[in-house]
Amino acid sequence: MRRLAILVLFCSGLATPALADDRDSILSYLDAESERFGNLARQIWEKAEVGYQETESSALLRRALADEGFSIEEGVADIPTAFVASYGSGEPVIAFLAEFDALPGISQSDAPVRDPLPEKAAGHACGHHLFGAGSTAAAVALRHWLEDTGQQGTVRLYGTPAEEGGSGKVYMVRAGLFDEVDAVLGWHPSDRNAADAATTLANKSAKFRFRGTSSHAAVAPERGRSALDGVEAMNFMVNLLREHVPQETRIHYVITSGGSAPNVVPDFAEVFYYVRHPQRDVLAGIWDRVVATAEAAAQGTGTELDYEIIHGNYNKLPNETLAEIMHGNLLRVGGVSWDAEEQAYAETLAESLERDPDVVGQQARIKPLGFTQSMGSTDVGDVSWMAPTTEMRAATWVPGTAPHSWQAIAAGGTSIGTKGMLVAAKTLALTGAELIRSPDVLVSAKEELEQRRGADFEYEPLLGDRAPPLDYRR
Repeated sequence: MRRLAILVLFCSGLATPALADDRDSILSYLDAESERFGNLARQIWEKAEVGYQETESSALLRRALADEGFSIEEGVADIPTAFVASYGSGEPVIAFLAEFDALPGISQSDAPVRDPLPEKAAGHACGHHLFGAGSTAAAVALRHWLEDTGQQGTVRLYGTPAEEGGSGKVYMVRAGLFDEVDAVLGWHPSDRNAADAATTLANKSAKFRFRGTSSHAAVAPERGRSALDGVEAMNFMVNLLREHVPQETRIHYVITSGGSAPNVVPDFAEVFYYVRHPQRDVLAGIWDRVVATAEAAAQGTGTELDYEIIHGNYNKLPNETLAEIMHGNLLRVGGVSWDAEEQAYAETLAESLERDPDVVGQQARIKPLGFTQSMGSTDVGDVSWMAPTTEMRAATWVPGTAPHSWQAIAAGGTSIGTKGMLVAAKTLALTGAELIRSPDVLVSAKEELEQRRGADFEYEPLLGDRAPPLDYRR
């Protein structure tokens, strides 16, 4: 798609005094309140609650917003920890996304060396504690800007649970909660600062459950029908399938139940699959082929099959119109500066990383605006098909850190994480203010969305009409 050329005084360096004052007041407010929002992030980091179980984390964010005069709608989309917080009135409606779920099976203190915490079963290895608190800070800053300037508009913060494999936002999209939004702004913790126009892989998952007949594996094997054989036969065929799918495809699985004793033919086994592709329509065809392998495996092993769709995410639609605005504001805010203590911490942690020398110091730099194809997936994808959406990344981790790692948990629990979070909060708030003052930009962003998704687009969630899987992490 041809990049849309937009002349916006806020981004051009020719800003009027009123617009310059906008920036100064927002930045000053967030600097003054940085400790408060940093403490909020640290509290959520300590909770480390997994998807759909983020009761205390959600409550912390709701309380912070209610204290600032936001109206709160709790338990939206049949999800107890999901909420929508609103301030202001009328158009435009500027939305911020806030995630707050942790990842199971990994824990770490805030030390720069490996230090798992046996008492914790989860950790914020993707930095969603910073995501939720940073977006809340941006929403609150924009709320004060609306009050101070008398501008008309509505700022919303969407508390979105279970991004990690639970597709919380998909249920919120399906419930129509984004239907009247003019722009959606988000961010994600990272080891660098960037505001690219970005897309992701569409993703669908399911738990495939095989049921057979148990028997003594030595005395009466002929009477058994192994559910584990069904799982292994499916996995074998899927691994053969890899040669015959588009090369951008990603397929991965774990056996979540395979029996308990070698001398007992297992009558139940389960395998959990993710399938990804850059295009949701191509993904649908690949998914059907994976399901066919499961059906064939059950037939060949004399077992019975059922499967449960766990989640499904669209690929994210980039919006270059909004990305240009976000990038301009990120340049104004600048990168992250560390003091001597933080630098020493980072150098110690970096000893555990296999780092390219080019990444050293990138926490202080801003990546040039470009287009990014992420090989990950996110439920932000569904949001981006319903409203113009753009996101940025901020350097909350030591350069070279991978997401879903203990190093991400560690740095995310320190001032390194909160400094990066503040970069994001400032950039998001500035972008929100600029969009409220620039209705023509919002029109262009909507036109780009409509062009990218096509005239005949009708939203059909990949996860169908299933209820939110509130127990998927139990």
